[in-house]
Amino acid sequence: MSNPSIANTLRALECELHDPSVRRNRNRLVQLIHPDFLEFGRSGASYAFADILERLPSETEARPIHAQGFAAHQLVGSVFLLTYKSAHVSENGELERHTLRSSIWRLEPAGWQMVFHQGTPTAAFDQRTEQTDELTDSKLDRP
Repeated sequence: MSNPSIANTLRALECELHDPSVRRNRNRLVQLIHPDFLEFGRSGASYAFADILERLPSETEARPIHAQGFAAHQLVGSVFLLTYKSAHVSENGELERHTLRSSIWRLEPAGWQMVFHQGTPTAAFDQRTEQTDELTDSKLDRP
């Protein structure tokens, strides 16, 4: 698989985790998230694999998520860092809760799994609709 193909795959998997139906599907979460998973959430809280399997399926507020500016960077072998910006979409279509996101994905025998995720609050950004994401394994750039 070429690196742009890997980057597209990882972007699709990441966005799949934004989908409320996937977040409620424990079996799919087990496929996508590695048992050694660790997250540093936007709130500053830390979450392990068991926390995610408990919390996500019981979420009651399913807010649409806008994501843009994806960049994939090969760290080593079949381990990639995916960075991007996200925001919740309010009922009136405005973006809120702007966040810088980073995830580490590793190719396991059963498929790609997220092993780490971090969300960091950031200043508001303009919504982009065009696909100008950087699909690369080159040096790390800001998202």
